[in-house]
Amino acid sequence: MPNILPQIQTLASHLVNQIAAGEVVERPSSVIKELVENSLDAGANSIVVEVEAGGTRLIRIVDDGCGIAKQELSLAISRHATSKIRSLEDLEQIGSLGFRGEALPSIASVSRLSISSRQADTGHAEPNQAESNNAEPKHGWKINARDEQAPVPDASPVGTIIEVRELFYNVPARKKFLRTEQTEYKHIESLFKTLALSHPHVAFRLIHNQKTIYQLRSAQSPDEQRQRLAMLCGKDFANSLIDINIEIEGLRLTGWVALPTFNRSQADMQYFFVNQRIVKDKLVSHAVRQAYHDVMFHGRHPAFVLSLEMDSRLLDVNVHPQKHEVRFRNSRQVHDFLYGGLHRALADVQPSQQLDSPAFAMAGPDTQSPALPNISEQTGISFNRFASYPASSGRVGEQNQAYAALLQTTESDQMPPQHEQQVPPLGFAIAQLKGIYILAENTEGLIVVDMHAAHERIVYERMKQNAAEEDVIKQPLLVPFSLNVSQAEADLVEENEALFEHLGFSVERLGVEQVRVRAIPALLKNADTDQLIRDVLSDLLEYGQSDRIQEYENEMLSTMACHASVRANRTLSVSEMNALLRDIEQTERSGQCNHGRPTWKQLSLDQLDKFFKRGQ
Repeated sequence: MPNILPQIQTLASHLVNQIAAGEVVERPSSVIKELVENSLDAGANSIVVEVEAGGTRLIRIVDDGCGIAKQELSLAISRHATSKIRSLEDLEQIGSLGFRGEALPSIASVSRLSISSRQADTGHAEPNQAESNNAEPKHGWKINARDEQAPVPDASPVGTIIEVRELFYNVPARKKFLRTEQTEYKHIESLFKTLALSHPHVAFRLIHNQKTIYQLRSAQSPDEQRQRLAMLCGKDFANSLIDINIEIEGLRLTGWVALPTFNRSQADMQYFFVNQRIVKDKLVSHAVRQAYHDVMFHGRHPAFVLSLEMDSRLLDVNVHPQKHEVRFRNSRQVHDFLYGGLHRALADVQPSQQLDSPAFAMAGPDTQSPALPNISEQTGISFNRFASYPASSGRVGEQNQAYAALLQTTESDQMPPQHEQQVPPLGFAIAQLKGIYILAENTEGLIVVDMHAAHERIVYERMKQNAAEEDVIKQPLLVPFSLNVSQAEADLVEENEALFEHLGFSVERLGVEQVRVRAIPALLKNADTDQLIRDVLSDLLEYGQSDRIQEYENEMLSTMACHASVRANRTLSVSEMNALLRDIEQTERSGQCNHGRPTWKQLSLDQLDKFFKRGQ
């Protein structure tokens, strides 16, 4: 017997609010996100976040924003009440972080919420005179969401204080899904870092269980912002950053990306903001991942703090209850802008820039390196100091002969002119170690180079450049093959026939859900062409573009470069080693090999002194 549904009826207001809370209030950190975003919209210059028991017992947000007027306090905790939008036009170009008008009533429905607020003084009249003059007195007002009473006077400072106590006290089922206090606090701390990074000009403070965890001053200058990055993300991250400042056709990207040598096992240090709004977007992630594709070790993730500014009319932020996602009106343009800008920024990093970064800075004035001696002077070291050891004294004698051979080789090779004053970033070669590493001396100290990895990148970049300058060579198939695809994918083939031709494919539509491949790029003759084309179509559907074919070609070129580069255990002369160092300095992405491994490492004189405990 079928169940008979009850009559349709309007839900009670408190139940509506609790359902809305299920969308907005996931855990204590989501409450803090909504409240801090309101503080930022109110123009706050200083925000204090105080929590107890991981936010389950108390959440207090204190700001110095514009405050809420007495007559608006009751309205603030009612549903769909907001000061952010007035019309449909406002909804189509949202410039604020919060605008739905659901956060406060939703939070109030599952907690004990109170608001104390005070606007800037409008006069200096006494309270009784203020009433007659319709002016606000010199004190604030407080309201408890569950009392349903009028606001009462409160000795609060200018700004707003919101207290949320006993979260989910009246919804036990929701409370059971909360994790331990430490886990909930970790979510809060992660959110706090994100908010502090998205608004560097605002001072932030985080207090947990009456203990101050972070106290961040306003960061206006680039140096102050780097200091904030170091406090929130660690000094290693702050010392390995590439500055990003790109603006094209109304899109502006600013912030920092870490050098590929600083990478993570998880995507836990990736911060992206659109118009200062925290977002997690597949399109953005794909663009950044593609930019790092050639320089990131497999299985690792890049780190970055990036902010995209664009016309709010080209952005739809009203696609997620918690406002985590956005929709770009021209997603392909945004993807190409992000990928192109970051790809070029990573390619332009030269050894000289890396050595100038704070990661290679000296600790103080007494750790400065002396001027680099000319190599021709170094080779003039007398070998007589080893003469007291007899040649037949076993291992010592073998070492003497090895040193003598090394010095003879060095002397016979061409050296830089003695009068040359400028030292290249990677310095000059002084030795080769085990046929694998090149040891060089620069103004900072010692450079160690993996010669195979470095030469592999040099050959690979030259191969890519040659391939880009030449037309793609097609290889017609003796027996063309057909693919069964979806109608949407077949439409894409028809719409992008010229694109496939440019990439070296001859693909045509046969039917509603079928395409035929007549020719492929000669370089991909051994590839799984069937799957490659399916992957390309899948990318075109999701992102509006695909780099799969280019990636596969690059993999082929990378393999060829690996076999063509200098192998380990090959003895190089000093002049050959110096030539390799100069090539590294002039090659794009030379800090990593084709597989993402580092190609060279700087050991500063300060690091060497500390290791050998000099001056201690």
